[in-house]
Amino acid sequence: MPWSWRYEKSDGTPVEAPGFGEETWTTQADAESWVGENWRGLLEAGVDQVSLLEDGRVEYGPMSLHPEAG
Repeated sequence: MPWSWRYEKSDGTPVEAPGFGEETWTTQADAESWVGENWRGLLEAGVDQVSLLEDGRVEYGPMSLHPEAG
């Protein structure tokens, strides 16, 4: 089953991320690795949070892309 990320604003509204298509991965680990490598670019493209989908079903999320205030 394909894994994908849904890009969202902080209120949960879906948003497109210029330069980031609707990619899919064959494993959850590959999808998680990809977001780990690309979260900064997604944030710069206007994405506040992401949800991981397995074949259209939310596996988990939303997960904020903003660094924790510390």
